[in-house]
Amino acid sequence: MAVSASGPWKGGAKQQPGVQTRVLAAKVLAAVIGRGRSLKAELAATLPRLDDSRDRALLEAISFATLRRRSVYEQALRQWLQKPLGPRDGELKGLLLAGFAQLDALELPAHAALSATVEAARALGRERQAGLVNAVLRRAQREGFPAARAEDAWPDWLLEQVRRDWPAQAEAVFAASLQPAPLWLRVNRQRHARDAYLQRLREAGIEGEASALAADAIRLPVAVPVASLPDFGEGGVSVQDLSAQQVADALAPAPGARVLDACAAPGGKSAHLLERDPALRLLALDVDARRLQRIRETFARTGVGAAAQVRAVDAADLGAWWDGEPFDAVLLDAPCSATGVVRRQPDVLLHRRPGDIDALAAQQARLLDALWRVVAPGGVLLYATCSILRRENQQQIAAFLARTPDARIDALPEAFGHGDAGTRQRLPGQQGGDGFFQARLVKAAADA
Repeated sequence: MAVSASGPWKGGAKQQPGVQTRVLAAKVLAAVIGRGRSLKAELAATLPRLDDSRDRALLEAISFATLRRRSVYEQALRQWLQKPLGPRDGELKGLLLAGFAQLDALELPAHAALSATVEAARALGRERQAGLVNAVLRRAQREGFPAARAEDAWPDWLLEQVRRDWPAQAEAVFAASLQPAPLWLRVNRQRHARDAYLQRLREAGIEGEASALAADAIRLPVAVPVASLPDFGEGGVSVQDLSAQQVADALAPAPGARVLDACAAPGGKSAHLLERDPALRLLALDVDARRLQRIRETFARTGVGAAAQVRAVDAADLGAWWDGEPFDAVLLDAPCSATGVVRRQPDVLLHRRPGDIDALAAQQARLLDALWRVVAPGGVLLYATCSILRRENQQQIAAFLARTPDARIDALPEAFGHGDAGTRQRLPGQQGGDGFFQARLVKAAADA
């Protein structure tokens, strides 16, 4: 009998420790692998069902580890199951894969992992398959899994694209993309000096390292729950990758400038700009009205909400929102393939399709052309993506410059990654940051 993962089962008996976490992991993985759902969205909806922060951390760890090693685990299932799983067996498959990840990638104590995962099969209403789950996991425990190449996780078409774009760095990209990402913090300079916050971390028993690449960045060698970070709830510090933090330096708006963040959700980059200069006149847009609440929550927690306006609108539809007053600085953190953040979103490799790249490139070009019209003469547009594909990045900017006579590149320094015709690309794991592309475009002054 299927029951709620959060309630009792089997005649009212309480679940043994860890069963609920495995049940929810199976459901998350079934949604992501079987129904094309976003891992980020599924975890956001599921994690609040677990009261204990240790259980939430385990659910995340199981989900990420499973997706990173999915190709190996699915091959093992094909070899070890006499009969392939059917379309209605998504949760059973998710549970088996989660069991593999516990024994393999996470190296959890085998007895506890086996016992809780088998009981999770019963809690999912799979009493008849509990023996199968036990047998398959015990075989995995005995035989282990073959060593996998990092590139095996990537679909063939995307693998070849990365190799064409980055022939000398491709293998390092594949390897780095399947490693857990470090925890980067952004210190809110309205609340703390970075050195002072480092001292607060040390007093809390947390080791942190300042980065020379971004003035507000701290890297934690060992990740900790955000709730344990001093002053996190009050907005004194935020979680933000190194590459994303460098956007504020790349855009570098003048004090009190009129600034547009055209694709702003969840609001971290806008908040960073306002933490640096609360006098900025900032407008944050996002096409998805449901994501506006995330922006508002970010602004409220960091204390910058009073300085910004937030609107739900397609930034390329100027008639729907622009009042005709130009902006001194525009940030276009464009929709993209997310191929630079696979280590944070491993389901990208599962969901991305070849046709997506052309569609995304067309959307990026549409946004670039429209938003260039709102940039003031002498102003700046920073084009950024979390992609590593040249079609979305270097080639996109080259095409824009070719059709836009009043645009020129203002080359960013070496600290922003690999240089190419004035643009900058950080590859996954390079200097500890995510894969990220930036191009700083300057509009000719009116008297030029």
